[in-house]
Amino acid sequence: MGYSDQNERPTDGYGTIDEQNDELELALAASRGNEEAFLRRTDMEKEKLYAIAYSYMRSEGDALEMVQEAVCRAWQKRRSLREPRYYSTWLVRILIRICMDSSRKRKRELPLGDRTAAKSQSYGMDPAGMLTDRMVIEKALDQLNEQERMVVVLKYYRDLTLSDIAMLLEKPLGTVKTRLHKALVKLRIELDEDGKEEGGFHEKSQRSRKR
Repeated sequence: MGYSDQNERPTDGYGTIDEQNDELELALAASRGNEEAFLRRTDMEKEKLYAIAYSYMRSEGDALEMVQEAVCRAWQKRRSLREPRYYSTWLVRILIRICMDSSRKRKRELPLGDRTAAKSQSYGMDPAGMLTDRMVIEKALDQLNEQERMVVVLKYYRDLTLSDIAMLLEKPLGTVKTRLHKALVKLRIELDEDGKEEGGFHEKSQRSRKR
């Protein structure tokens, strides 16, 4: 029995069965050293990889550099892929480690003043842009440590379940839940403080106008 329309082909919520089979076959061929299959299968993950790298590095150039490094390292470690069906998880794990290593290295190398300048540049040259909700959230994320920030990014930016995150980070589910809880508490405090500061700014502006 055939399917005349692609939309009628069976799925399990993650794409058609044929698409999943293609991904699996490409991943299997990639793990065996087929470069074309490796590039095609990796290309399927490029948007996810870039989004994770950017949310972590906060710079388009740095994010692209991290993705490129992850792809190169994945090719070098291709034979370490034991389960082709988990190709995406395996690739993202490599990227996360590269991002974390790079972040630690830069923090050690950059003086405090340079860190502040680099962080300000990531918000753009327009001061008004720092008042948008997105900038406030990104500023709050900067207050988290690397482990907490990564859990938040994977949960709320990439819509992964806590079980998926635990598998991706190779950590117990309880550890992931604890990190997320601590991160959300810190974010709530930081965002409340930002709200108070912005409210105070508006109150001062209104008083100055009345004068």
